Amino acid sequence: MLTGQCLCGAIRFTAEGPPKWTGYCHCRSCRRQTGAPVSAYAGFETAKVRFTEGAPAYYVSSRGVRRGFCARCGSTLSYEGERWPGEVHLHIGAFDDSSGLAPNGQAFADERLPWLHLT
Repeated sequence: MLTGQCLCGAIRFTAEGPPKWTGYCHCRSCRRQTGAPVSAYAGFETAKVRFTEGAPAYYVSSRGVRRGFCARCGSTLSYEGERWPGEVHLHIGAFDDSSGLAPNGQAFADERLPWLHLT
C-alpha cells in the first residue's frame, strides 16, 4: 500500500499495489498546473485509490479533464481524464515515499521544453 498527502496534511490518500504505469507529462496544462517544467505521475485504477483524510477540490482544466488539488495549501494531487477512463493519475511528488516510482515513459513529448533533458 502506497500512501501520500498534500503539503499541509489536510488530504491523505492510499494507492493499492504497484501503479499501472509511471511517466512524465510534458503538456502545457500540466506545466501551468504545477509551475514545473514537467510533471511526473503514477497511474492507478480508480478503485485502488482512496482519499482517507479530507477530499481534493477539483478544477476542470479542459473538456473531459479534472485536476485534484488541496484547497487549503494548493498542492497538486491528481489528474483524471476521459482519455484514460477508470484511472487516477497521482502526482509522484505527493507520495510519502516516491523512491520506487521512477517514471518510465513520457506523454506529450512533442511539447517538451527544448532545454529539458531527461535520461
